[in-house]
Amino acid sequence: MPEISLPSLLPGAGVTHNCVMPADDKTRLRRHHDMGGLDAGPVERSEHDYAPWEKCVDAILRLLSGPKRGVLQIDELRRGIEDLGPGAYDELSYYERWIAAISNLLIEKGVISIDELGRKMAEVEARHEAERAKGGKA
Repeated sequence: MPEISLPSLLPGAGVTHNCVMPADDKTRLRRHHDMGGLDAGPVERSEHDYAPWEKCVDAILRLLSGPKRGVLQIDELRRGIEDLGPGAYDELSYYERWIAAISNLLIEKGVISIDELGRKMAEVEARHEAERAKGGKA
């Protein structure tokens, strides 16, 4: 995963609404993620093996949105992804967008705090650095 600073993932970071498109003689604003009708190049349709962290992100979402917990709704995830600023949205991969949106939603709902998330991220990073220093995989 690329190194992403927490503030850049917060909702609305760098969001612009300056792409104006004509629609039936009316003007409407388009959000950065809204690429419908724009030339975006070919779509990669091949399957790939999922990295372990991608599987973990999928499992986290399933646990949080499952009927027993109901902490998150899928529509909230979509909104959270759409709220990522253009820089973050363009730089993050599919599952990186998911985990950024999940993190923001958990903070928004008061399930975790920014401080808790920052401390845990620092703890995980330190663990990975220690593993790398020993010559292992991180």
